[in-house]
Amino acid sequence: MELNRRTVIAGAAAAGIAATTLGGPAEAAASGSRKPVKELFGKLADGTKVYRWSLENGGTRLKVLSYGGIVQSLEIPDRHGRYKNVSLGFDNIDDYVAKSPYFGALIGRYGNRIAKGQFTLDGKSYQLSVNDGVNSLHGGKQGFDKHVWDVEPFTRGSDVGLILHYTSVDGEMGYPGTLKAKVTFTLDRHGDWRIDYEATTDKPTVVNLTNHTYWNLAGEGSGTIEHHELEIAASRYTPTDSGLIPTGELAKVAGTPFDFRHGKAIGRDIRAGHPQQVQAKGYDHNWVLDKGITAKPEHVATLRDPHSGRTLKIFTDQPGLQFYSGNFLDGTLVGTGGHTYRQGDALCLETQHFPDSPNHPNFPSTVLRPGQTYRTTTIHSFSA
Repeated sequence: MELNRRTVIAGAAAAGIAATTLGGPAEAAASGSRKPVKELFGKLADGTKVYRWSLENGGTRLKVLSYGGIVQSLEIPDRHGRYKNVSLGFDNIDDYVAKSPYFGALIGRYGNRIAKGQFTLDGKSYQLSVNDGVNSLHGGKQGFDKHVWDVEPFTRGSDVGLILHYTSVDGEMGYPGTLKAKVTFTLDRHGDWRIDYEATTDKPTVVNLTNHTYWNLAGEGSGTIEHHELEIAASRYTPTDSGLIPTGELAKVAGTPFDFRHGKAIGRDIRAGHPQQVQAKGYDHNWVLDKGITAKPEHVATLRDPHSGRTLKIFTDQPGLQFYSGNFLDGTLVGTGGHTYRQGDALCLETQHFPDSPNHPNFPSTVLRPGQTYRTTTIHSFSA
């Protein structure tokens, strides 16, 4: 019989198995959250200190940086209770500043791309920072991932977490309005990781926040994710042009390599030669979730590593999911475990509104106005 992760952890704790098996005191692994621990991670060139916060609850261990709200490490056990870090990252702040392809970062003001860095709102045109050819990607050259956030730790009942704050001033990266962003990371007693995003503005603006964790459930640096099995509850996706900007079409996945409705190994169709795959060098597209925008998070995707048994289920209230298969990892980055990251060594599953929505009236709106509060939630649930 295959045991789930919670059964393995609780049973090991009851038997008094030592920290060498569970990576920490069995008592804490079974029951309890641990109070967030703060340590100095490094300093930016101007002397600003960057801190790392360590959280543990329900068998999940999460390490988050004040720089970019970055998930520097996320450890979960396999079906035998053996821990590995399943997120890509670096062991020093200099690499995050100079080299990072958004490893683990909070993304804003706008996740994914805006064509030519331009949009019009209420009859006024705006020019954004351009950092991806002629387009704006993930908020521009100095997006939310490149700022130090204020961090407040908390324990609340059986939950443990962090509240992160950042204020983006009017005109930053070309975006109108002063945007006050608040992101809450919570680990619950089951080890699930919940992200709650909030934002307010003093002028009409656009906003699309997300998280850019790179997943490899076999462990970071362990090689390809092509054997991972992925299921996405989406019958349509948004095809892109050569700059990876959506064309505006909502295309059916049926009969294409983009059909993950029933789950399949990522590598099964990744080399199918579909024109959309050729120009993206794999998968780098937004899936139009069948459920649409919902009042509460709903299950939209499942990722599983058959070898370890580690499984990630994603729940969100958002209408889209960007699946990126690590196409631009090129072997020049050395990760936390000392291994290089190569093409296809990880994938991202970014819950979001659609890329370039401000330029597509048929896409769900990303406009935020004064008096409104942007709110969205994504939950990552782990098992083995």
